Amino acid sequence: MKDRLVSPQMSEEEQLIETSLRPHRLAEYIGQEKIKQNLSILLEAARRRHESVDHVLLYGPPGLGKTTLCNIIAAEMGVSMKTTSGPAIEHAGDLASILTGLQPGEVLFIDEIHRLARAIEERLYSAMEDFALDVVIGKGPGAKSLRLSLPPFTIVGATTRVGALTAPLRDRFGAIYRLEYYEVSALESILTRSAHILKVPAEADGIREIAGRARGTPRIVNRLLKRVRDYAQVKADGVITRDVARAALDILEIDEIGLDQTDRNMLLSIIQKFNGGPVGLDTLAASTSEDTETIEDVYEPYLLQLGFIARTPRGRVAMRAAYEHLGLTPPTSLWTAIP
Repeated sequence: MKDRLVSPQMSEEEQLIETSLRPHRLAEYIGQEKIKQNLSILLEAARRRHESVDHVLLYGPPGLGKTTLCNIIAAEMGVSMKTTSGPAIEHAGDLASILTGLQPGEVLFIDEIHRLARAIEERLYSAMEDFALDVVIGKGPGAKSLRLSLPPFTIVGATTRVGALTAPLRDRFGAIYRLEYYEVSALESILTRSAHILKVPAEADGIREIAGRARGTPRIVNRLLKRVRDYAQVKADGVITRDVARAALDILEIDEIGLDQTDRNMLLSIIQKFNGGPVGLDTLAASTSEDTETIEDVYEPYLLQLGFIARTPRGRVAMRAAYEHLGLTPPTSLWTAIP
């Protein structure tokens, strides 16, 4: 999965380059217009009251800008940001160390917040609600509970699986925003900005060709830009035109709607091995040599968005659009049961 060019996950090597391409202010952020509008009001209200921003939960598929928005929240409020993740906070002492080290108004970004251990999550409740942390000192009958006061701060949680959050934790976020896949026009604007930063000459048709194959995801569109740039420098005159972009992406086996060979293999597995489905998630994972979490969090969201697959109580089903895209004829009996 790490080798997939259209994977929305970010590799360690990409972190430095992606940081240089990220917008640093809300006015620079492209796309997600509803979130930008609501977030601008939230930030301005907090600034006028001289308070920390209410806790914010961002959810949606990976690669859509959750981390970038958190950085923007901190920048707009003029405070620093600390970053951690759900799996990294293993013990109550880890949480206490992080929270007691926060400065007034500071932003704490918790990635994969749905993976917080239940015991850690319960200790977070009072911190988010009352800005206080209950610490147990000692063990057994002599143990004492001590309440530590914390300065006001903001937690920004990010998750790809909002349904995995418990209701008590979700309810403690004052603002909850869902990030949607980007329109091609928004991706074109992002590409134009990134090409300018990277000093890559690109024509409008070339930009449009890349944007159309980027699966509605800014992280992927920037990655494709860099690979097409390489092709243009080696095989052409360095300028990204429509023909250059198309040739480069064809070589990389990324089709006109952004599917790669891994996507096509998964669809073909459902269609050919399991007669179009339904097929259970565990069975599908075994047949494609992928784990269930990767299928649910990485592969499925975009295929569901395209209407290529459907989730049913009995398992995953390939839809008519998937057959047509692959040049296959759907069985008539399947569509009488599943419209």
